[in-house]
Amino acid sequence: MKAKEIRELSVADLQERIEAEKVNLNKVKVNHAVSQIENPQSIKHARRDIARMMTVLHEKMNK
Repeated sequence: MKAKEIRELSVADLQERIEAEKVNLNKVKVNHAVSQIENPQSIKHARRDIARMMTVLHEKMNK
């Protein structure tokens, strides 16, 4: 997800997306621990997306 797209979301939407992405990331990590996933880079990208969303959320809440 691009930063521009993230900035267009509301605070409530960002909070929902962050929680959903965290749950998804945990599922992928467990699946990767049990058996190899075909694209381990997806874990890295998911963490970065969560970080981007959290950054924008903090920016919006501190305004």
